[in-house]
Amino acid sequence: MRSTLSPKQKALWATLAIGLALVLLPFAAGAIGNAWIRILAFALLYVMLALGLNIVVGYAGLLDLGYVAFYAVGAYLYALLASPHLTEHLPWLATLFPSGLHGSIWLLIPLAAAVAALFGVLLGFPVLRLRGDYLAIVTLGFGEIIRIFLNNLNAPVNLTNGPQGIDRIDPISIAGVSLSKPLEIGGIHIPSVQLYYYLFLTLTILVIVICLRLQDSRVGRAWMAVREDEIAAKAMGIHTRNVKLMAFAMGASFGGVSGAMFSAFQGFVSPESFVLMESIVIVAMVVLGGMGNVWGVVLGAVLLYAIPEALRHLARPVQMQLFGEELIAPEALRMLLFGLSMVLIMLYRPQGLLPRQKA
Repeated sequence: MRSTLSPKQKALWATLAIGLALVLLPFAAGAIGNAWIRILAFALLYVMLALGLNIVVGYAGLLDLGYVAFYAVGAYLYALLASPHLTEHLPWLATLFPSGLHGSIWLLIPLAAAVAALFGVLLGFPVLRLRGDYLAIVTLGFGEIIRIFLNNLNAPVNLTNGPQGIDRIDPISIAGVSLSKPLEIGGIHIPSVQLYYYLFLTLTILVIVICLRLQDSRVGRAWMAVREDEIAAKAMGIHTRNVKLMAFAMGASFGGVSGAMFSAFQGFVSPESFVLMESIVIVAMVVLGGMGNVWGVVLGAVLLYAIPEALRHLARPVQMQLFGEELIAPEALRMLLFGLSMVLIMLYRPQGLLPRQKA
């Protein structure tokens, strides 16, 4: 029997089914343990990071190996404005805010996006004339400079607390409901980690919608023209400098929002969370999924974060069950599979699992 549903109706029903599955997924994961909900929440953070980098790498064709710097900027901005750290080390600020700095989420999220976008522009200006390997090296250096600054800005004025990091960060509170405490709705118990999952899911959907709208917008077409042939794009009247800076700023803003959410979720930040390997993993997510394809990047981010984290919990019990001892440490197994997946994808799917459609 042939279906009477139109393509739009089928897409609507598919969207509703996926949405319902995403809402119910943490309940299924929570039946095993809250650690699995935490994995889901962090997977959503990495989806936002990968989508932000996809704007720079996938849309505009600018290789950025220092993207984790914007993640760090958002995380530390939230930590400084939602913790007692600054008021404890700056007496003049303590007189202005005797009860400490406790910024609202409605202020801190836009601020994290704006400040990270500003850092994106600051990175973009010096590298406008660079391409390929040279661009990658400079952006890599930028990411390391930010991390080193965070690691050393504890003297003469203690701004970041150096390698010890910043703790006692305020949890997110929405409409008077703190996400750090469980919530009871109609007899349904929702743990704190699940509340953060729903917040991250909302932000991730918003980022996906923005990326899809940008893809077919005038700016998105300009990015793709620069990616394919910058000289031809300039000849057609595209202001390539502004287009590149806009790509760096827009991609960085998503990284800033992700960093702010990471800071609130963890309640603690330190420079060790923003090492070069994080940037490499985020680039790998974009490459694995398919540069320039929003859904491919989402798939790549989920696979490269959720599967290795699942192995962290399952590798040892499975080896003990099969061999009676742990033959390969979970961390070594994670890196082995990470490297193997990159080799295989480059050999057999160089355009990614879901390559972008040719315009």
